[in-house]
Amino acid sequence: MKKRIKILSIVAIIIPAFFIGCQEEDYNLGDLTTPTNLVINTEIVGQNATNPYGDGSGNVNITATANDALAYKIAYKDVTDLSSLIEFSNMPQGRVTKKFTTTGQYTYRITVIAYGRGGASTVATKDITVVSNFNPEAYIVTALTNDSSKSWVVDKSVPGHFGVGPWNQGSYTPEWWSAAINEKVACCNCFYTATFTFVKNTSSNTFSLNVATPDGAFTKTGSLASIPGIPASGDEGCYNYGGGSSAFSFIQSSVNPTNSSVATTHTSIMLGGTTTFIGYGALQKEFEILEINANYMYLRVQGTETGNAWYLKLKPAN
Repeated sequence: MKKRIKILSIVAIIIPAFFIGCQEEDYNLGDLTTPTNLVINTEIVGQNATNPYGDGSGNVNITATANDALAYKIAYKDVTDLSSLIEFSNMPQGRVTKKFTTTGQYTYRITVIAYGRGGASTVATKDITVVSNFNPEAYIVTALTNDSSKSWVVDKSVPGHFGVGPWNQGSYTPEWWSAAINEKVACCNCFYTATFTFVKNTSSNTFSLNVATPDGAFTKTGSLASIPGIPASGDEGCYNYGGGSSAFSFIQSSVNPTNSSVATTHTSIMLGGTTTFIGYGALQKEFEILEINANYMYLRVQGTETGNAWYLKLKPAN
């Protein structure tokens, strides 16, 4: 009997200790410390009395400081379009250099979130005005527009006319998936019948894009499509779309490969508005020109899904 009582006593001691240990692990979340005195400092590269909005490169060095901050995130927005969503990115050590690539003089709102212990956060904003100047090389304009007007189509006759890879500076190839010749004919022939006409307006030195889709637009649905009239749900495919026109501009590519051997022109086509696209109805409007000549154009654009890069090969329509 004494032996049994001893064993029960040990168990009685262990069980409460076990629950006490569990309670400490489950509920001890640490102190919540909200960062204070969050300040955003900006240096517009080349800014001086003669060039109050910078040297035209569009580069801005940004730093954020706050008391008790462990990490920062940052986002940017044109103040003329503050209603749309913004996407935050990490700001390592509270420092980043941002290249604003929209040609001309624009005011942008910088938003920084500082995070403290326990996930507590503080938000600050700052508006800056930056000028970005960019003149593409003449051969790019000539190849794309024929210095007047030129129509292009996706080239179904070559492998890799559509491809997918990671969206980062270290990969500039469709390493995840690459289309075979004629791959989308059976499901989505509209991908190959749509034409994209690039126009150079010599008198005003401006550019425009006209999109014609006799068999519909090749895109995804709902929030993953960027063109009007696309239904909220459905598979990737051809959807009714009456075509559209918009202005476009040439900009210096907003990202650059870390590998110097990558073939790229460092020049992008930036579409205006929401009614046009090139090849595939994408959310993003910046199409980087990797290669171009009179008979061939190879483009890279950020895909609709986070982390994806899309690749498109086009040829003249005629």
